[in-house]
Amino acid sequence: QVQLVESGGGLVQPGGSLRLSCAASGFPFSTYEMRWYRQAPGKERELVAGLSSFGGTTRYADSVKGRFTISRDNAQNTVYLQMNSLKPEDTAVYYCNARHGPFDDYNYWGQGTQVTVSS
Repeated sequence: QVQLVESGGGLVQPGGSLRLSCAASGFPFSTYEMRWYRQAPGKERELVAGLSSFGGTTRYADSVKGRFTISRDNAQNTVYLQMNSLKPEDTAVYYCNARHGPFDDYNYWGQGTQVTVSS
């Protein structure tokens, strides 16, 4: 049974930091590309960061470049999103995503964790 369980969300003041974690199970984690998406109220889900299966390639949304860092620990089947210098516009539900295959034949989602940036 595939599971992606996010944690680490919460309320933080502008300029603060949070680290999200996503614990994976039920599939060969190290062979999957891992991504973080977010969805703010009234907006479409957007890609925040992505990391290739063995960590060689990363990509980020322009809005988070230089502030967020995605990383993975294949021994622990966990992907992280370190978020620094948080802004109110980063407020959203953050989702972990795992995908694999030439057409993303395998595509799994976590349940999401709320991040609220407010003073």
